[in-house]
Order: sequence, then C-alpha cells, then structure tokens
Amino acid sequence: MDPSEQDSNFELKDSSDRGVGIFTKLSYSKDEVVMRGIVHEVVRVNHVGVSQMGENEYFEPIGFMALVNHSCNPNCGIRLNETGAQDYVAIRDIKKGEEVTFDYAMQNYKIGYFPSRCLCGTSDCRGTIGGWVDLPTQKRQQYEGYVAPYLLELDLRK
Repeated sequence: MDPSEQDSNFELKDSSDRGVGIFTKLSYSKDEVVMRGIVHEVVRVNHVGVSQMGENEYFEPIGFMALVNHSCNPNCGIRLNETGAQDYVAIRDIKKGEEVTFDYAMQNYKIGYFPSRCLCGTSDCRGTIGGWVDLPTQKRQQYEGYVAPYLLELDLRK
C-alpha cells in the first residue's frame, strides 16, 4: 500500500494536551493491521524521529505513521510484516474516530530523548516514556505478541 493511500484512512487532529494525534476514519478489529510499515532507509543513529528495528538499526516512519502518539495504555502494538518493517496492529477493537496510539517501549529498547513527564493521560500512566528495558514484568506480559522481536532477543543478551 502506498503511504499516501494509507494516510487517507486517518486524519490529523488536536489530541488534548499532547498537541496533535492521528485519528482513524475506520474501525479496526483486534489483530487487524491498522498502519502498514515501510522501510525506505536504515540509519545507525537513534533520535526522536526514528524507530528502532534492531540493536543498532533505525528507520524513519513515513507519513502519518511517524506522528502516532505514545500511550501507556495503547490500542496498537507492533508486528513485523513480510518486508521486515513494523506494522501497527490493533491490540483491541478500535472505533472510528479514535486516536491511534502505541507504547514506544514496544519498539525501542532504550529511550532517552523524550520529556521527563508522560502526557498520555491514561489511568495506568507510568509517568515517563521509557523503553522496553524500563517496563515492569506485568506490562511486558500484557504486550506479549505485540512487540518487536529484537527486544526479546536483546533481553536474552543482557
């Protein structure tokens, strides 16, 4: 799917005190692909505009996918597609008009470039945006099947 074709299923709107967010024009069922990832270029430098795809490999998401906000109680998780790119997959049913969110810890082992205070506003907010390494065991178990596989590989090596 072309990124512009995919983006037509979403709209950029105000997202409370977090600035803007990506809101869906469609409904999605649990385990359905919400946004399909595309990797055009792999980079070796971690910064706020990239997503991790290996221990020292990152890519810049394309289109609206790059603007999806973090949540400590997300409606999407990560699954690799056949090209090795990360898709955002519904971890529960998502209603039309709902903001698309994922936990940045589902794809980043360590995060050190976000503000010290999380703004997701969910009842189970952890207070900060951290990486996979910072997640409590209960949250890791809750995300089983919805995280980038290299995170689990990095855990085994640490």
